[in-house]
Amino acid sequence: MLFQIEPPQPSAASLAFTLITSRQSILPRRLADPGPTSEQIEEMFQAAAAAPDHGEIRPWRFVLVPPDRRADLGSAFAQALAERDPSATPTQLAQARDKALRAPFVALVIARLGKSEPDIDELERMVSLGAAVQNVLLMAHSFGLGAGLTSGLAMRSIAVRQLFDLQDGEHAICCLNVGTALHRKPARLRPAVDSFVSSL
Repeated sequence: MLFQIEPPQPSAASLAFTLITSRQSILPRRLADPGPTSEQIEEMFQAAAAAPDHGEIRPWRFVLVPPDRRADLGSAFAQALAERDPSATPTQLAQARDKALRAPFVALVIARLGKSEPDIDELERMVSLGAAVQNVLLMAHSFGLGAGLTSGLAMRSIAVRQLFDLQDGEHAICCLNVGTALHRKPARLRPAVDSFVSSL
């Protein structure tokens, strides 16, 4: 009788390590359809909800920008450019508008830094936001999708604040972009652990 020997299965820890260390940011202009499914989007944000959250105050939120609202986002980007540079050319304004159309899935990441009970330091809240965003990026990567963040001066503009109805204490941080990667750049060199870890 012949016995088939099953190859050893990777552990959950090794799978997690591979997922984390193989993830790379993809520029929106390198993302195309298909984007994430509705089920995948739900799972991405369930992963965000698992981020550390001292005081359970949820110091972040996400706003989806569906395809039929991309023109509004593009207009806000163009207005933001005009706010800070009244001499911007029509070509530059068109390029600003185009930034809203570069990925199949776009969501705005918002930090909630207003007063809360209990009072949690703003820096600690930003750590929670970063963990939530990283969880979303890792879930997108686990689905075989590309993902990346885009930010810039437009995030601080009146136009973006008005479009997303940001309240006192809320700040637009970046756009989260997800889609199918058309091109992946070579993996970047990771810093050696001893270059950023020391002992007291």
